[in-house]
Amino acid sequence: MVTTSERGLFSRAALTLLLQLIAYLQTASSVLFDVKDEHNQSCILADLAVNFSVSYKDTNNILRIASFELPPDASLLKNSSCGTGNASSAPLLQIGFRNGYVMSMNFTKDSAKYQVDKLSFSYNMSDTAFFHNASERELKTVTSQKSGIEANVNTTYKCTNENNIHMENVNATFHDIRIQAYLSTSNFSVQETQCSEDTTPTVPPTTTTTTPPPPPVPTPTSPPKSGRYQVNNTNGTCILAEMGLQINIIYLNATDKNNTLLFNVDPQNVTVSGNCNANLSILMLHFEKTSLTFMFGKNESAQKFYLADVDINTTLPSDAKVKSYLATNNSIMYLQTSLGKSYMCKTMQVLRITDTFSINAFSLHVQAFKFDANSFGTAEECKMDEDNILVPIIVGAALAGLVLIVLIAYLIGRKRSHAGYQTI
Repeated sequence: MVTTSERGLFSRAALTLLLQLIAYLQTASSVLFDVKDEHNQSCILADLAVNFSVSYKDTNNILRIASFELPPDASLLKNSSCGTGNASSAPLLQIGFRNGYVMSMNFTKDSAKYQVDKLSFSYNMSDTAFFHNASERELKTVTSQKSGIEANVNTTYKCTNENNIHMENVNATFHDIRIQAYLSTSNFSVQETQCSEDTTPTVPPTTTTTTPPPPPVPTPTSPPKSGRYQVNNTNGTCILAEMGLQINIIYLNATDKNNTLLFNVDPQNVTVSGNCNANLSILMLHFEKTSLTFMFGKNESAQKFYLADVDINTTLPSDAKVKSYLATNNSIMYLQTSLGKSYMCKTMQVLRITDTFSINAFSLHVQAFKFDANSFGTAEECKMDEDNILVPIIVGAALAGLVLIVLIAYLIGRKRSHAGYQTI
């Protein structure tokens, strides 16, 4: 069961996290890059160690994960620049490796801080060393506008712990890094700005992404049937889930008014697939015209697993303005549980994914990554169940106290009445 200290710790941390896919956590050695201007003066220094994980589909339409690191022979590309000081030409660090892999960092600043304003990454799907039997073979580029990398002007940005940055289907994990832009000398400043991951190392990184507002949840006509879903890898079970699922979608009809689609998932009609690696476990449920994917991530330092991403692809009713519906959120952090244990919640729990998509989970019991004998570990109960147990305990204790008070009053009154009689 979750301890009081753990609950207090996580309640103080934001529940969302820049996490769509969890990066490959093999230790990468750092590589130093130095961008200089026409006067040979350094303007960007970056000592980087980065792990990448990329999700892709193979020719059998199975979701796979490619994992690799920034290699020691990565080179500084000629497009790297100190810029001209205006917004149209800001400092740029561009790094290349292998054939077609490019990582770019665009820097901006104000009077107080500088930051990585945009992070982009290009990768080569035709590289069979990483992308085995990939269904696509072209170069792809992904971008993030929220790197979380920022520091005070004239200081070095330093981050020892992992900073996970999501770019669509790519996750880049930076660790043991130093970065400084807009340098006044050719060396890193001795003054440092620590990343938030280093100042709160025992909890997962926080993000400014807010939890989406809850969509209207109509009263369900009947609870869904509970199903058992299991994903195995070469080591045995890597995901085990027992739950009843109810899908809630808000959509626009042909007259641009909101309608609600609420339906139960029938376990008998579900086809289960998925796969796992050391840092990412994927459960995919296919039924009728719907594909529902749950991705579980892992935080090694906190020894926790959690639901990091949910995707749905379905067909809406005939009155919908657009018949196809696709929703995803890779910035959630639900169902946090200790590795080797399971998450249990008997109370109906609403998992809000986007402003138009939520899942009502009934009798939820789930575990990912670490298993003993391919069965559920000790359950950590959700707070709602603990509160439900606490209420009758408090009421029972109050009633017991009331009975005790009445009994004591009765005994005292009886003793006084006996004392009033005299022997003749």
